[in-house]
Amino acid sequence: MDFFIDFFILLLYNKKMIVKEDVFYNLTKGRLTFEEVVKEILDFIQENPNFSYEVIVGCDSSSGKSPSFPLVIVVLRKGNGGRFFFKKIHFKNRVFHHLRERILQEVFLSCELALLLRENLEKEIKKINHPFSWEFKYIHTDISETGLTKDMIREVVALIKSNGFEAKIKPESFAASVVADRYS
Repeated sequence: MDFFIDFFILLLYNKKMIVKEDVFYNLTKGRLTFEEVVKEILDFIQENPNFSYEVIVGCDSSSGKSPSFPLVIVVLRKGNGGRFFFKKIHFKNRVFHHLRERILQEVFLSCELALLLRENLEKEIKKINHPFSWEFKYIHTDISETGLTKDMIREVVALIKSNGFEAKIKPESFAASVVADRYS
């Protein structure tokens, strides 16, 4: 029950679409708006539509009471590389006193981005005549069965599943624990 109360408080705090504000960054393309990220993902897929593609979202956070939250989108061309896009989110006047608060915020941001991204990708893909194979079913989290976050697994997995995605935890959650962690 506490989980849902905490999550509801996070929802109230994040009244607007935080993940769509500002810009994302890609090492090759530089600064991109959310709409440009969607276009870049589709361009990447259309470059070589014979491969299968997987889109993954993940988030991490730096430690401390005023952490940054690097949020990432990873696009894998299965068996042939991939691309990623990231943005750092900072909350002014918001203090995170506990690890649990930070982890829930990471998951909230990931779910928010994943829902928005899936909706936009599906809408744009319908406009494309050429069929291709892609999936977007995972959200990667920076939690594991060992360490301080082990007691949160059920909560985090339930939250992600309630948003229509499957959760991956360490060691399988490379989008959060490797890519996003690199920018925390």
